[in-house]
Amino acid sequence: MAGGPGSGQFDDPRLAGALRAGDVIALTEVYDTYAPFLFDYCHGLLRDRVEAAGALRNCLIAAREHVAGLQEPERLRGWLYAIARKESMRRRDEPNRHTGQEAPEAEDGDLSDEQLARRTERRALAHSALGALSGRQREAIDLSVRHELDPPDLAGIFGISLAETDQLLAEAQADLDAALRAALIAQNHWEDCPSVSALTETWPLPPQIAQSLVRHVATCPTCGPRETPRLPVDRLMSVLPIAAIPGDLRLDVLTAATSPDRADTRRGIAALAEPFNDVGWPLPYEPGVVRDREPSRRKVPLLAIGGALAFVALIAGAVTVFSGGDSGANSAAPPPSSGQEPSSSPPDETPPGETPLPTASSTSTSPSPSPTTTSPTPSTSPSKPPSGAPGRSAPPQEPRVPPPPGRPRPGSLAVAGCSMGVNSSCPIRITAVGGPVNWRVTGASGELSAGGSGRLLKGQSVEVQVSRTNGFCWGKENGTVSFAPGGAAQVSYC
Repeated sequence: MAGGPGSGQFDDPRLAGALRAGDVIALTEVYDTYAPFLFDYCHGLLRDRVEAAGALRNCLIAAREHVAGLQEPERLRGWLYAIARKESMRRRDEPNRHTGQEAPEAEDGDLSDEQLARRTERRALAHSALGALSGRQREAIDLSVRHELDPPDLAGIFGISLAETDQLLAEAQADLDAALRAALIAQNHWEDCPSVSALTETWPLPPQIAQSLVRHVATCPTCGPRETPRLPVDRLMSVLPIAAIPGDLRLDVLTAATSPDRADTRRGIAALAEPFNDVGWPLPYEPGVVRDREPSRRKVPLLAIGGALAFVALIAGAVTVFSGGDSGANSAAPPPSSGQEPSSSPPDETPPGETPLPTASSTSTSPSPSPTTTSPTPSTSPSKPPSGAPGRSAPPQEPRVPPPPGRPRPGSLAVAGCSMGVNSSCPIRITAVGGPVNWRVTGASGELSAGGSGRLLKGQSVEVQVSRTNGFCWGKENGTVSFAPGGAAQVSYC
């Protein structure tokens, strides 16, 4: 992960060999080496720390059971991500999965108020840019940049060819460049174009608005020629939060993986990761029958009997057809139940309110999907669509529901300047007047620096710290700090 150890610092062949030998200490080392990264990835897909912890536990248990089949031990890390993705996508398909409890953000050292404000502003920019991408593009960018996985590993994780992976990465990078340029225009030059001003009433931008903004900038005579600074994608992604792995998960995983009385459970978990291809990589998850979690081997005979009865019924001509989604190569992961949006590495057809944007609950700045996100799960063997669907009676008439109340009218922003004197900073006070306001700092003049964004309800106020960038004072100076949706604060310094 960006900011963490690079792929060259992992000792994949040695750890794979130790796992094959059944070394319990090797499993501990595998956990300590890979688990924080895998948990963050699973959390991006599932948007719940309980589910992410369960996915990581099952991933490592399945890996220990199946590592003997891995033909390329030097690709152990990418192989673990492939198992983790398959388990996470399976969990997303479960109607009774745990939801709504996102992980806190991993500690990032002590940051000053100014550094936190700058990070918040840059995260909003990153979310606005990534929101314009498809779910699979977001997931590919995240795995490539933050998790530092190479194209062969991505090909194995998504279950596609290397040529398709290269094309996916190239298109994702091109679309991200266009989306970032549009987001920078929205952030810094929104006043120059009425259409951009109308599209950017909320910040960060929701996915649909972000996509509309990209289309607008591409054809607008005002926005099209505008130049924006080029921001490397690794810097853009580095500001996104990393989900903190639970401290007690290590003991839970190691106990589940080694306890003699849980052997049946381990075999059931290992079966969930199947089937594997001829080089030992798991085939992508295919939406379909939802299986119980951690099934016991005692259930296998019942499944076999059920399959035999179904076969006899088919031969006899008593065929029951179940309607369902296509599980072909381009099928997307089924939407989460209970109206939940998908997670950080999200499906293409669902808005990325965070479909895969890696977010932690305590710092999320934009709506969440997932997550990233997450992206459609490719399949190597498309299944034949059902030939028909059973007849259905007309649904009962639902009672009329009155329309929801109208949205509250947005308010305006009242700003009050400040004077630093010989100090290095002072607070600007902003207040929402007449209604709620989504605000952000859009710029500063003179030798001033300020940043931040947020939402204020009617009558609420907040202070924004402004500081001077020069080291010495040479007489009284004045400058301004500008805000959206409108307003500029006068600031005197020195």
